[in-house]
Amino acid sequence: MRIHPRRFRRPVETGPQYRANEQVIAPEVRVIDENGAHVGVMPASKALVMAQERGYDLVEVDPRAQPPICKILNFGQFKYEKEREARKQKAHAKSVEVKGIRLSSRIGDHDLDTRLATARKFLDEGNKIMVEIILRGREKAFSQLAKGVIEGFLEKLRETHPLNVEQPVQYVQGKLTAIVGKK
Repeated sequence: MRIHPRRFRRPVETGPQYRANEQVIAPEVRVIDENGAHVGVMPASKALVMAQERGYDLVEVDPRAQPPICKILNFGQFKYEKEREARKQKAHAKSVEVKGIRLSSRIGDHDLDTRLATARKFLDEGNKIMVEIILRGREKAFSQLAKGVIEGFLEKLRETHPLNVEQPVQYVQGKLTAIVGKK
């Protein structure tokens, strides 16, 4: 039975992969012991024997250095701390969403005021705004009118919030869009 390609899930890598013990491939490494003291540059096999005598693992922490830097430490505890740091950074990271505001080329004043209030709320929350007008039928012939509606909307929005234009007004496949954010 064949596994469908969309059903097969590849394992997701969750950050940097560290080599430990026999996985260290460099012939010579710079060694730092469990107390943080610099031991020196030595062959990887000798460093591995030293780590095992002390009851720890030899972990390559900076493979790009010349020679690579390895620490003598408890690998399980090291991985746990790195995962904890990554979770903490992810929790503190502010994700900026792009919220959509859809207008019409024949929008009324009250509807425009309602969309302005919604856009101001989105900007106060720290999100970006994508203002769009979908042109249908004969409206496509009057795209300049719709472009004026979006520009007028952005001008009214600028009265209360300083705007940073991420993407100016563009016409793509029957749709006019502009993306703005708060400065």
